[in-house]
Amino acid sequence: MRRRILSPIVLALLPAAALLTVVAPASPGQAATRATTYYVSLGDSYSVGFQPVLGSTPGYTVYVARHTGLTLVNFGCGGATTSSILNSVGCPTVLPHTVGIATYSTTTQIAAAQAFLAAHRGHIGLITVTIGGNDVTGCAVAANPVPCLTTAVKTMDANVTMLAADLRAAAGPQVPIIGSTYPDVVLGSYVWPHNPAPPSTVNLAKLSVTAFKALINPALSKAYASSGGSLVDVTAASGAYTSLTRTVHTKTYGVIPVPVASVCALTWFCAQGNIHARTSGYTLIGKLIVARYHTVKPR
Repeated sequence: MRRRILSPIVLALLPAAALLTVVAPASPGQAATRATTYYVSLGDSYSVGFQPVLGSTPGYTVYVARHTGLTLVNFGCGGATTSSILNSVGCPTVLPHTVGIATYSTTTQIAAAQAFLAAHRGHIGLITVTIGGNDVTGCAVAANPVPCLTTAVKTMDANVTMLAADLRAAAGPQVPIIGSTYPDVVLGSYVWPHNPAPPSTVNLAKLSVTAFKALINPALSKAYASSGGSLVDVTAASGAYTSLTRTVHTKTYGVIPVPVASVCALTWFCAQGNIHARTSGYTLIGKLIVARYHTVKPR
């Protein structure tokens, strides 16, 4: 059942105390609030720039803020799914040192973001969202990944469509909403944890490319577009769609397919089995978002 979307007017009338934890990270004073144009980030651990051992890093959001001149307010939460971003209260894995962090211990991520957007309506320059990866990650180890993916993508499509509509209602019709997808880290299973990988793992890696190209990314693109947003295809930009018959010699892994070498360079999967991007990967995402922002921002 669809949740009732609070109108911007209702959100603007929320008690001031309920907004303090959201506004405080990026709003030192009312005068500054009126003069500042904000960049609002939502999503999972990719949106807070998580890297193994390092924890929260500048990720892509700080890159985007720096190259757009906007003030970052980050609602991202490690482990978030398209369901939890809509329905789960608080963030159980708040990462310290996240730049622009906004906390929301008594409400959901989307409700906290809606409240901030409505309270600063007219001073929002950009909204980005990275969500959905945690919805499908488990399918890589499922006994039959295809039905798992089909079900997960259906849920993801419905949830992100709702999420985008909520953001649009709170922010207004002109604010750019840009979603981002992910590098296809499953390609890294060509070399982790075994190099060379067994045939079953190679087949799964090949299936992952099809899943992103034919299921996951089209669903995300459609969902954001339903509310006038757009999607940057990080999967394509990180080289996943290059033919797996093209190979390259690497110092660490020997001769491997070019798309695998790319995901090894951009993420931690080949080295640690960790799905998160390296600094180079987050920078790539940031560049894609900045480029899209300059094509869709109001003139």
